[in-house]
Amino acid sequence: MQTSLTADLRQTAAGREADAILRKCVHCGFCLATCPTYGILGDELDSPRGRIYLVKQLLEGSPVAGPTQTHLDRCLGCRACETTCPSGVEYGRLVDIARPLIETRVPRRLFDRLRRWTLIHALTARGHFRTLVALARTFSLFLPRSLRAKIGPGSRAHAWPAAIHARRILLVQGCVQPDLAPDIDTAAAQVLDRLGISAIRAHRRGCCGAVPHHLADEQGAARHARANIDSWWPEIEAGAEAIVITASGCVPMIKDYAVLLRDDAAYRERAQRVSSLARDLSEVIGGERGPLPAAPAGPVAMRLAFQAPCSLQHGLKVRGVVERLLTESGYTLTPVQDPHLCCGSAGSYWLLQPEIADELSRRKVAALEAGMPSAIATANIGCLTQLRGATALPVRHWVEFVADRIAPSSARP
Repeated sequence: MQTSLTADLRQTAAGREADAILRKCVHCGFCLATCPTYGILGDELDSPRGRIYLVKQLLEGSPVAGPTQTHLDRCLGCRACETTCPSGVEYGRLVDIARPLIETRVPRRLFDRLRRWTLIHALTARGHFRTLVALARTFSLFLPRSLRAKIGPGSRAHAWPAAIHARRILLVQGCVQPDLAPDIDTAAAQVLDRLGISAIRAHRRGCCGAVPHHLADEQGAARHARANIDSWWPEIEAGAEAIVITASGCVPMIKDYAVLLRDDAAYRERAQRVSSLARDLSEVIGGERGPLPAAPAGPVAMRLAFQAPCSLQHGLKVRGVVERLLTESGYTLTPVQDPHLCCGSAGSYWLLQPEIADELSRRKVAALEAGMPSAIATANIGCLTQLRGATALPVRHWVEFVADRIAPSSARP
């Protein structure tokens, strides 16, 4: 693709990066077949190829208006197009560069600005989300069934293994998972414990930066990144071999800290170090030699449908690892049609684009239930809540299923 970016953009690192990405696109259209929004809406401007043209116009200084912003807003950020693209177009990075720029070119309506500001602060400000969840559970009878299911009844995390091993990893808590599904991190710590790895809970509970980042608030994302780096650094200096996250949606964001803070002299080197250490839980457990510790005696494990989050299979390019771990734990995995398609959660997308999100979750649940599983496993808290609101089957993080088959060896209250 030939490009002619504006002179001011060509002088910036982001502009040069965007130009290189655009030039890789050969208009082949392979991405259309794997784009969830194009599959629903049938409008090429709601496909990766169409959005690439819109971004090109934006970066070349052509007049842009509300429709361009709308088509970019409708992008889930699933990055399935990157998996399909034969030319290696980094579409997700291109959209990341374009979104803050279009915010300066196309002012949003007051209601839209307030809605996005509220989402950022409700989901990421300390204590706000916990209060909202507590209120929702208290008055759950007045909520729609799907929203009630998303929030869940709540649970109390079980015993956390004592830190007795020489090998240590830092386990990041995130912003919403501790309130919606606290057992996930405990299950992860139990499985890691059986593998001879102690999981140390990060002291700071907070957003990885993905929520403001995907809503074009780069300054807010950078603030969260800096706060996390400051909080995690003592454990890194103490020898933590990895920064592990059980929510696959957070991992690509943390891996991008090096890009986000590359112009920050005070944080650049530490951001690079943090990015190099960030791992999804499946990468750590799946990378251990040999099979998982033997499952306890008992009945044969159930049939599971595994929903591979977009962040795991497209963002991190981790495929087949969770499936292997579940199979080694004794579970039978059922077939899932079109496993590459998004469930519709996509962070705050399900709140901002509910019609598209609901249709995607309906299709995803139909594909998951077709194999007659007893439960559904996933790897991301956003996907978990989205699916939980659309099916009557139990939906849990995959590591909880693995932990059910492995008795903990050391635990403390």
